[in-house]
Amino acid sequence: MSEEKLEHMRKILNKLEDIKNSQESCIDKINHVITDLFSQPDSKLEKVMEDAHQKASDNVDMVREAIEEYQIRVNKLSQQFE
Repeated sequence: MSEEKLEHMRKILNKLEDIKNSQESCIDKINHVITDLFSQPDSKLEKVMEDAHQKASDNVDMVREAIEEYQIRVNKLSQQFE
């Protein structure tokens, strides 16, 4: 494999990190809405936010696992060029 392939894989890894960070930011925003609902309860919106929080958390977990697995592949390839 070429160093060009390695560079491409590193770019993908950076994009995966960006996706994970975006999902974590969504979780923070959802948490702010949930906190705001303490003063003005809305059971339907609370349920939607709880579901959204769970889905975003699941996404973070999936992307984190993908990053870890992909990082191993990137590391193995980079060792070939050392």
